[in-house]
Amino acid sequence: MSCSTTILDRIIARKRQEVSDRRETQAIEVLYERIQDQDAVRGFTERLVTQAQSKQSAVIAEIKRASPSKGLLRADFQPALHATQYERAGATCLSVLTDQDFFQGSDADLKAARGACQLPVIRKDFMIDPYQIVESRALGADCILLIVSALDDSKLAALHETALSVGLDVLIEVHDERELHRALALDNRLIGINNRNLHTFETKLEVTLDLLDQMPDDRLLITESGILQPQDVQLMHSHGVYGFLVGEAFMRQPDPGVALTHLFEDLA
Repeated sequence: MSCSTTILDRIIARKRQEVSDRRETQAIEVLYERIQDQDAVRGFTERLVTQAQSKQSAVIAEIKRASPSKGLLRADFQPALHATQYERAGATCLSVLTDQDFFQGSDADLKAARGACQLPVIRKDFMIDPYQIVESRALGADCILLIVSALDDSKLAALHETALSVGLDVLIEVHDERELHRALALDNRLIGINNRNLHTFETKLEVTLDLLDQMPDDRLLITESGILQPQDVQLMHSHGVYGFLVGEAFMRQPDPGVALTHLFEDLA
């Protein structure tokens, strides 16, 4: 890998080929038909907003086997079990990684997790094509992730519109001030600030704190990555941040649900 090629570049290049392969395997028209067989969406955004407005931690608990920067996080990986563990521990929503090549995830992981609980689920993947959005709803997802750094403005707007057209909520992820302003051009309630730079994978909680004064009151901020100890949660609460997406801190522990309880106990 050359010094000018980042992990995100590699993921997006692979994702283009993956989407092309999937289109040849299953036409988008078939996906639209499969959507008709899915049950109603569970209101991903609504649950987070309700929880956060009461000044309680609104936690998106993540289910993932591995990551490009940390490698294998969990050998004993059981998405359905982890979903029930999170639900019992009071998670607000779930995030499930479905990227196979870099995160060792799968579509089956999402279906198993959502089928085992009543929590809304976001499909965590690298969305670059409307096909993936329709596919997400056909898989049973309630929300999808759009990463601003992976999309130009026209593609970002088009994918957002496609998601809304099939009934999906959207979490728009940003990493800096410029990306935040691009995200705010869209009428979308959820804005995720990823403290991990997807080009270098360096993580700093200051990324969220430095952007707080740029966040309009009508948006719900979700801080992502680097929330590893109760002090991190308390830091965010002290700045009025109540939305969290946490994965690694949970998935490395024997019982991810117990880990969630310990991270957020007495800090609701």
